[in-house]
Amino acid sequence: MRKIVFAGSASPNVARAIVQKNGYRLGKSEKTVFSNSELKMTVLEKVEDVHSIVVQSIVNPTNDNLVELLFTIDALKREGATKVTLVIPYFGYARQDIQHLPGECISVNVIIKALEALGCNKVITIDIHDEATAGVFTIPFRNISVLPFMATLIREDIKLDLSTVVVGSPDQGGIERARIFSQALYGEKKEHDVITIEKKRTLTKVHTSKPLELFGTVKNKTVILVDDVATSGGTLLHAAEVCYEHGAKDVIAAVVHADFALGVPNRIQNSPISHWYTTNTIESTLEDLSQYSKISILDISSIISESL
Repeated sequence: MRKIVFAGSASPNVARAIVQKNGYRLGKSEKTVFSNSELKMTVLEKVEDVHSIVVQSIVNPTNDNLVELLFTIDALKREGATKVTLVIPYFGYARQDIQHLPGECISVNVIIKALEALGCNKVITIDIHDEATAGVFTIPFRNISVLPFMATLIREDIKLDLSTVVVGSPDQGGIERARIFSQALYGEKKEHDVITIEKKRTLTKVHTSKPLELFGTVKNKTVILVDDVATSGGTLLHAAEVCYEHGAKDVIAAVVHADFALGVPNRIQNSPISHWYTTNTIESTLEDLSQYSKISILDISSIISESL
């Protein structure tokens, strides 16, 4: 079956890299935005008997990019696409997976139902916030962790004596992510501990949390704090402060998704953190990240290409 890749406006570079690495063809589609902000998607390809692969992160402007994805699926199915696979490098709304307060919706469940109802056949994503979300899908779903890939690249880049390095999670919910990263960083033969910081989030105020206590030893160590996504950066930057208060020599961040709010890159640049590693799962940010010397972006398109 022929395969054609359709690039969503949020992920054009990753889509092109997949095409180049796998020898697929880049499909033509058109997005029309009307004066009332409504949009329309048109597929400009014959897709009968074609495996159509749509690459689109659900990222800021989140609702526009989500609607573009939904409309693209509908257009492909109406034109007779035999199979539609979605590659969603950053699955927006994935952090809204629990009803914290009475009356709240569970947004990620709504999106999954919409994707399935439109007839997509498979979903591939990168480091979704909670792997338990996989249980909501009734179609094939694959979550790929790029944390081992990041650990390898960071180890080669910083060239530190690993005996002076400790890996940590900025909250208790991310301990497993830190362990995955740590295993790749150190290798299977070395025993190592993962430190964590207890955090209390303010449920009535978005992007607000308070670090409470550090579990582990960081004195005279270089700490690599691992997380899946940062928006305000508050959780990780507060955790870094706690590490320094407990005697850490240096703090480095390894965060998969750079879902930054306006002003956050500047906040990182002016923070005590020496370096912030992230990936290109989110291509278009509110600011040009290349102007910030502390922020490095790792290309994960090869990981996605292998999954296809």
